[in-house]
Amino acid sequence: MFKKEIPPSNRSKVKSSVARGLRQRLLETYPGFEPYIEEILPKKASLEVVKLPERATLYTIDSTPLFFQPFDGPPIPHLKLVHKFPSAIPTLQIDRGAIRFVLSGATLMAPGLTSPGGRLPDAEHAIEAGQVVGIKAEGKEEVCLVGVLKAGTEDIKSKGKGVVMDEGHYLGDGLWNIHLD
Repeated sequence: MFKKEIPPSNRSKVKSSVARGLRQRLLETYPGFEPYIEEILPKKASLEVVKLPERATLYTIDSTPLFFQPFDGPPIPHLKLVHKFPSAIPTLQIDRGAIRFVLSGATLMAPGLTSPGGRLPDAEHAIEAGQVVGIKAEGKEEVCLVGVLKAGTEDIKSKGKGVVMDEGHYLGDGLWNIHLD
């Protein structure tokens, strides 16, 4: 989604009513952020919006990226926010062989999650298609990719092949390297 460098764009302030609505939507979408919401999105903070390519929007406070929102999609936390609050969203793990593909912006495929080194939650903690997840790499601590699952984790386990995530925000992409100052 953000494979290329993102050129500087105009920023504009978000109305307080819009900020309240976004705050509420974030808490509904990501209940794991609730204990940290005052730190992430304080009620009195000046939330700004930056227009991104491909009809996406980035929300920032003091030039710190918080969430981006693809057109007609849910707000997705920026990787820097996920690194600060790693337990706030569910995570899956890819094996070592998939790392270089993920970090070059390739589509995430099921074998990277189902092979030895990959990790999916058990049936009790299954994740549904359409949910935003973080992807960790085998042997690494930080999440390297965040995006929307195209298939639920139980489907991924049973089929073992196919596309799991078309696109997302990954370490080193244009959104990671964006300059907002």
